[in-house]
Amino acid sequence: MPELTDLDEPLSMVEVERRARRELERLAPVSVPLGKLFSDAGEELFLVGGPVRDALLSRVNADLDLTTSARPEVTERLVSGWADAVWDMGREFGTIGCRKGGWIIEITTYRSDRYDPSSRKPQVAYGDSIQGDLLRRDFTVNAMAVALTGPDWRFVDPYGGLVDLAHRVLRTPGRPEDSFSDDPLRMMRAARFAAQLGFPVAPEVVEAMTSMADRIQIVSAERVRDELVKLVCARHPRRGLTLLVDTGIAERVLPELPALALERDEHHRHKDVYEHTLTVLEQAIAMEDRLPSRGPDVVTRLAALMHDVGKPRTRRFQPDGTVTFHHHDVVGAKMTRKRMRALRFPNDDTDAVCLLVELHLRFHGYGAGEWTDSAVRRYVRDAGEQLARLHVLTRADCTTRNRRKAERLRRAYDDLEARIAHLAEQEQLDSMRPDLDGNQIMTILGIGPGPEVGKAYRHLLELRIDRGPMPPEEAEAALREWWAAR
Repeated sequence: MPELTDLDEPLSMVEVERRARRELERLAPVSVPLGKLFSDAGEELFLVGGPVRDALLSRVNADLDLTTSARPEVTERLVSGWADAVWDMGREFGTIGCRKGGWIIEITTYRSDRYDPSSRKPQVAYGDSIQGDLLRRDFTVNAMAVALTGPDWRFVDPYGGLVDLAHRVLRTPGRPEDSFSDDPLRMMRAARFAAQLGFPVAPEVVEAMTSMADRIQIVSAERVRDELVKLVCARHPRRGLTLLVDTGIAERVLPELPALALERDEHHRHKDVYEHTLTVLEQAIAMEDRLPSRGPDVVTRLAALMHDVGKPRTRRFQPDGTVTFHHHDVVGAKMTRKRMRALRFPNDDTDAVCLLVELHLRFHGYGAGEWTDSAVRRYVRDAGEQLARLHVLTRADCTTRNRRKAERLRRAYDDLEARIAHLAEQEQLDSMRPDLDGNQIMTILGIGPGPEVGKAYRHLLELRIDRGPMPPEEAEAALREWWAAR
């Protein structure tokens, strides 16, 4: 989902209405003919939810959510002759989808759902009014509608969403306890919208989230993961993450995060690992322009969030008053893998994040630049495709207030990156392979395919890392020497 426009200051009602009018006029090529189709059929049709909110924020959106009095079969019939493509995968929930040019449109029949207290899945029931449909939505800023049938641009806002949007606050249309009881995932959505919009959450909503935190456990891991990803990739993830921790929801879905708030005393001083982690996340976000994607990168952000989760388990107090966290990188990588698997993250993302967590301390062995070229090659080899992300994470992990120390670390990492670039130019580090391939190995040793070829390949790769590139005859001699020694 594209990032929402951020509001740094409350908006005047005049400005909100001006923004809405301008954006709604942009939708006219789609909204006008659709409105006529449904009006001629005696049905109501409304632009609703996120697209209305986005229009008020002057945010361009090509995905439109509409709601209607028409039943799905009627909707399908009405749009079939107008849209370029029509699909009904959401029919069981009253939704018909279609595409018109570059617009993706979902049209859902008014809903008035009922929920089983033991599940967040609704028993779908059709409603009979736009007011009833809006009441079942998550937040007032998402419970506004614009009529596309009847008088031009009739605005429907029965729950004060326009005022809440102008004042930059998240509230629920009805009692938050009722809303979260129906669908506990809305508590995660509150944190996500706080992170995306930069809005504070109303006190009564925070109170309900805190008292009902246990309800989040009936939500599937996949749905929790999806909301967490949207939150972490938002513009203000600290706001959303802090809300999850403060309300106790993080303890149920990402317990490693609140566990970072380690107790401290006057005898054993160490930095606040929880605050440090949030700062590292923000600093990593500020450096994402160093990445090929140059945009919100979920792997880098999750690695920043999880890089120190091994510290609580590895904390040891020393007699001199210092605190150590030996091997927290390795322990943290294992913990990260366990959590990401529990949340059903894709294997590729899990492997990438865990590798970054495991390697995030490696640079600190660089010291004053005394690494050999082979150590630099090994750093590149171990990071593999995650090297650019490791550069960002390692730089972001410096949160010291000691300017001299921070500058020294920055210069040291600048030097390491310069050495990597120099070696890469000389030796093609990005595609580091042995100086002989598998076919050459089999020919030289007179063997066929099998595990011995793999062992020989790995031996030559280690030599490549230690010595750099070798001429073919030198590589062949080294291979024969290794084979004879076996």
